[in-house]
Amino acid sequence: MGKRLSWTALAGLATLSLAGAPYAAASPASLPAESLDFRPWGDDRPAGALCRGVYVMPDYRLAEPPPGRVASESDSASYGEDGETILRGEVVLRRDTAQLETPQVRVPGSRERAFAEGPLALRDQNLLVRGEAAELSLVSDAARIDNAHYVVHDRHLRGDALQLERLEDGRYRLSSASFTTCDPGDNLWRLVGGDVVLDRESGFGTARNARLEVGRVPVFYWPWVRFPIDDRRHTGFLWPAVGISSDAVDYAQPFYWNIAPNHDATITPRWITDRGLLLGGEYRYLFPSDAGQIEGAFLGSDDGGSSDDPNAASRRHEGEDRWYVDYRHAGTLNPRSRYQLRYGAASDGRYFDDFGSDFAEQNTSAMPRLAQIDYRGDVWRLDARAQGFQKLDDPLADRDKPFYRLPSLSASARWNQGGFYQQWGSNYTYFWRDVDENSIPLERESAIGSRLHLTPAMGWRFDESWGHLEPRLEWLATAYELDYGERETDRDTSLTREVPVASLDGGLVFERELELGGSGYRQTLEPRANYAYVPARDQSEFPDFDTSERAFSWGQLWSPHRFSGSDRVGDLNRLSLGVESRLLEDARGRERVSVGVGQAYYFEDRTIDMNGDPDTLPGNFIDRYRATRDRSPVVTRADWQITDRWRTRWQWLYDDNFEQTERTSLDLQYRSPAGHALNLGYRWELQGFDPNTTDDTTDEFRDFNREEYDLSFAWKASHRVDLIGRFLYDHTNDRSLEQLAGVQWNDCCYGLQLVWREWVDDNDTARVEDDFTDRGIFLRFVFKGLGGVGREADSYFEEAIPGYRSTAF
Repeated sequence: MGKRLSWTALAGLATLSLAGAPYAAASPASLPAESLDFRPWGDDRPAGALCRGVYVMPDYRLAEPPPGRVASESDSASYGEDGETILRGEVVLRRDTAQLETPQVRVPGSRERAFAEGPLALRDQNLLVRGEAAELSLVSDAARIDNAHYVVHDRHLRGDALQLERLEDGRYRLSSASFTTCDPGDNLWRLVGGDVVLDRESGFGTARNARLEVGRVPVFYWPWVRFPIDDRRHTGFLWPAVGISSDAVDYAQPFYWNIAPNHDATITPRWITDRGLLLGGEYRYLFPSDAGQIEGAFLGSDDGGSSDDPNAASRRHEGEDRWYVDYRHAGTLNPRSRYQLRYGAASDGRYFDDFGSDFAEQNTSAMPRLAQIDYRGDVWRLDARAQGFQKLDDPLADRDKPFYRLPSLSASARWNQGGFYQQWGSNYTYFWRDVDENSIPLERESAIGSRLHLTPAMGWRFDESWGHLEPRLEWLATAYELDYGERETDRDTSLTREVPVASLDGGLVFERELELGGSGYRQTLEPRANYAYVPARDQSEFPDFDTSERAFSWGQLWSPHRFSGSDRVGDLNRLSLGVESRLLEDARGRERVSVGVGQAYYFEDRTIDMNGDPDTLPGNFIDRYRATRDRSPVVTRADWQITDRWRTRWQWLYDDNFEQTERTSLDLQYRSPAGHALNLGYRWELQGFDPNTTDDTTDEFRDFNREEYDLSFAWKASHRVDLIGRFLYDHTNDRSLEQLAGVQWNDCCYGLQLVWREWVDDNDTARVEDDFTDRGIFLRFVFKGLGGVGREADSYFEEAIPGYRSTAF
């Protein structure tokens, strides 16, 4: 039995939060793992566990006493003449959730202080502190433990200090302290500090003479550093990003500013030895109904890089100021109305080639600009916007500059009466771009101006489980008011066009029960027919603001629209016939196999192309053949879910007139619940087959047959090791377009990402002879619980290797 003592310091000491702090090592002798509450895994090891074991806090030895009281237990107790009390043997004291275990406690008669002799253990929820001796105040929360070792169970964190002291103001001071998240006995990395002060009330800590040690070797030093000790956001320096190549060193040091709970900013000075000082920053804000951010960077007088070639692309803007800015804001006005704001700009088209990408792969092809508000009602949908973008090509010719929509106003609606429906669509847009009209080769491409496009439609939809039928009539009415600026032209500036679009779509669904391989399935047979008629209208005077020709595909068999956008309406008199069969699993109704074949039959030539002249067919053989052929290529597609893990997709466009393939693609995919992914792809395309272009890309140099092979994989060799790779081969030009190999090691206390990559850079021309090969080795190292060095590549890998999901560090 022992005597109850009033010991308020114990509760204060035991609530010490060490979970997020970079302390330091100066190290008392190491303790065995079992003394740190470490339990190695046995048969209960969880799948994917990275650590050798787990910290487990044992049960309390004493029941919880009444609030504010101290329960005690000891083998013996003695009392001196001066009032001194000594507890000996297995002394256990508990106050609230804090418990002290020690061989002896001495309390002088003044009852102001207590002295514990070790080895002692101080426990609280998810916290253990062991030491050789302790001195505690009985009138305040002050306390001191010598040669302390500590463990935070739920953070898998441990450390030590020559002296751990709680000050009277509630702060903690650790002398010669360290911490790590590695298992006991493993000191791959530690953060070491000579003098560490922790303030739990503010959530901050400071350390003097702090250093990061990897395998006992110091690799980074701070004379003074301020850091967070809990999950709250705090102002301070973040971990740097360091890049080293044969030509330059790239060092970025972010500083985070926690302005308010809903405002923050990051300021990042970045020194690139062959470029200069690049100052970047980001500001974010969040309100109940809207949020936004602005980011950007500025480099004064670019040094031009390390290339000795004065004509190198990287030196195009030597001596110039380089910068970019990107602002985004979005919010809601009410449950039916939203708005967006976006403004992006860069000093030149090469900015992100030179500064903005971790893997020398341009990840931004345009800087969007948008101001938009919309309304979504039960019947009507309204949209108003001003929109454009800066195209990041360098150099950028006037003819390739994108159009701005200043403004673009849209209204659409739909009414239903049983199977009958009516639709209304309308759009008014003013197209503008800043160009020298006389420098653009084609007259019609030099125009700016307004376009009003109306698309009323009506139809009837009969839809049952056994089939569907839908006749539809759409009226396309378009009017232009054009301006050619200073360019002299005889072209009309006021233009109108009216085109009816009629279509009839119908199909049947036949079903039967089928047994294959001992399993029951439901097989469907779905014949489908679609007729579309669109008369030809003269559009040779019309501009090309936002239109491109659609590549032929399975989907185009059933669409009456040959062009995207509104500047061209393609003439069409066509009947499409096709049949699709699906194999459905009875139990879940999941589609296991889908096979389709179809072909379009033309009753008239298609005279409308991008030139818009109904009286003149294209001059070159391929385009003329496509416009005058009486039937389309046969489109065959198959989608087979082989197993839950394997899937293949195939598409084949075959010209049965010339008996040749126009385009084919084959993909084989493997996905495993364990995280494995494998992708095999093949692409072949006939010369000049794909007419598709968009408003921000060109295809003018693709004048050869294209044949490519694509292999990529992500393989979890173990719960610690991920292997990734990709090989993209251009068989047409007998070259590899990309080779990539990498390994990610995910350990208990650190993560490592090492990648080698070689790729072809098209030098912004798309001509093979202008291409050059680049390569690099990229490294990222993460100290768990502390941060990482190097830049993340996960987003690029997930794009390059479908199915890959990086293991979180």
